[in-house]
Amino acid sequence: MLAVGHVMRYTPYTRAVKQIADSGQLGDIMSVQHLEPVGFWHQAHSYVRGNWRRSDLATSMLMAKSCHDLDWLQYILGRAPLRVSSFGSLTHFTAANRPPGAADRCVACSVEPDCPYSAPRLYRGLLDRGARGWPLSVVIGDFSAGALDEALTNGPYGRCVYACDNDAVDHQVVALEFPGAITASFTMTAFTQAGHRRTQVFGTRAELTGDGETIRVYDFLTRAERTVTPAAAGGMNAGEGHAGGDAGLMDAFTAAVATGDRALISSGPRESLASHLAVFAAERARLNGTVENIDPERAG
Repeated sequence: MLAVGHVMRYTPYTRAVKQIADSGQLGDIMSVQHLEPVGFWHQAHSYVRGNWRRSDLATSMLMAKSCHDLDWLQYILGRAPLRVSSFGSLTHFTAANRPPGAADRCVACSVEPDCPYSAPRLYRGLLDRGARGWPLSVVIGDFSAGALDEALTNGPYGRCVYACDNDAVDHQVVALEFPGAITASFTMTAFTQAGHRRTQVFGTRAELTGDGETIRVYDFLTRAERTVTPAAAGGMNAGEGHAGGDAGLMDAFTAAVATGDRALISSGPRESLASHLAVFAAERARLNGTVENIDPERAG
């Protein structure tokens, strides 16, 4: 048995959204809007200064951060996309936007106090609050003020966000068409407060709105709104177990192995292949200015 780590499929929140989508409460789903608010500091940490800042060293932004989102859309809709287009670029975190007088490193920068992307403000703030996990653990192993000062003075995480060697896009949109003429739009942007993904699902009988924690369903016939609050399962990051997705994946996999029931695994190789094909096609579309078709035989 093989399960791929698409952990968003296994959260209590996702299971609740999927149950509503499959139940018919929404009628026929016509379209979906889905947002990934990466967060201004997360973008600076991981995709400007960090390990995923360059496609030649890692992969595209869409694959590194948002492959789970395209997979999630495919899972909720129960089908793989047929066509995609995409637009986006690295626009803000470039030398052209470097403030006058800015230094190469935050610790020696006269404009650092007024910069929202200040490395000392982020990492020293975490250390002062007693943080020991991600993202601070990526910067230092010895959780001391001296070690952090050394890292900010000489390491990659102390660099000015306008003086790095990054090429990861800082905002991107993807438009997708699924079988049944269902359309979806996905937005990834750095310029937000980091938080849960937010989604709207538009059906012929009802509209679903979700913020990663609470789900609201507005019924067109009764004009009543129903609220569903799945069990709280932590933040949507590695340090907090991806909102219960990490534990959910392991529970599903071990149960599948114990019982022989492969249906317990919702992220098998075929499902993962389909979502990866969508990501690759979307990135080709962004780079080439095209609408890309996805072979349903390969994806399905």
